[in-house]
Amino acid sequence: MTGMGSGRDQTPRAEVGILIYPGCQQGAVFGLSDLFWIANEHAARYGAEPVRVSFWEAQGDGQVVRTRDSHPECGDAVPAVLIAPPRLDHPADAEQTAPYARWLLDRHAAGSVLASVCAGAFLVAATGLLAGRPATTHWYFEEAFRARFPDVKLDINRLVIDDGDIITAGGITAWMELGLRIVDRLLGPSVMMETARFMLVDPAGREQQHYSSFSPRLTHGDEAILRVQHWLQAKGAVHVNVRDMAAEAHMEERTFLRRFRAATGLKPLEYSQHLRVGKARELLEFTVRPIDQVAWSSGYEDAAAFRKIFHKIVGLTPGDYRKRFGVRTAA
Repeated sequence: MTGMGSGRDQTPRAEVGILIYPGCQQGAVFGLSDLFWIANEHAARYGAEPVRVSFWEAQGDGQVVRTRDSHPECGDAVPAVLIAPPRLDHPADAEQTAPYARWLLDRHAAGSVLASVCAGAFLVAATGLLAGRPATTHWYFEEAFRARFPDVKLDINRLVIDDGDIITAGGITAWMELGLRIVDRLLGPSVMMETARFMLVDPAGREQQHYSSFSPRLTHGDEAILRVQHWLQAKGAVHVNVRDMAAEAHMEERTFLRRFRAATGLKPLEYSQHLRVGKARELLEFTVRPIDQVAWSSGYEDAAAFRKIFHKIVGLTPGDYRKRFGVRTAA
């Protein structure tokens, strides 16, 4: 695999798996591999552990297994991220996606973030996990995607949609944007910026993405807490309380509070606030809605409380955040 020697002397901090399926774009597959290799080189300068990169392919018996691996000595583990790359001609049909959908669904249930580029979104959508949630794909496939997955909130105007546990990228070459987003999550903004500069990609646009996403801890191994995290993500953490979360986990509240913090590093309320503020960031970046309406859409009935919490988490007021990162000029 191109560039898979970087960081071999250190135990990787996380694994990124790339799904190889019939017709997928090899340029994106090897481009992503090279991108993570470059990122690992820059991470090494900071003394940081590298990212493990693996290829996954279906075998004759239907099992999907690692076929190439930058760190085979690390054995079996749940990848932090699994990427479905684009396809060169047309999206995989229902029959072609079926063998991979169940596998992706199981990996997601175990804590993997699912990601896609272009037509790869059809594989992720086939799991059913995108129902009622935002996603993007190539504009050319809009009609086909809407016909097959009418319950997905498709937005082809967005290049990357980061919805926490699922990330979708639109254009056929958007693997660079997706890869940098993942580098930002796993290796931090400094390594992401260095990687972008090395690849001659304008890092300013990626700096904006860094501030717009909350990266929840999903590979902690506590299945009950992971189920609650996915449930919160789907609901946008709106109109839920600790009692509701504990009920979803089938736990007594005190036990739930202890296990949730141990698994995620945050109290349930703090975690919910991060999810809501993440939604608010997205609205501030990509819409011209008044800030009070952004607060309400993010689950805050008290706009003053929203402003206080937003500033605490982001370090900027909502207005300053929009001025700095908004892609449109508010009216």
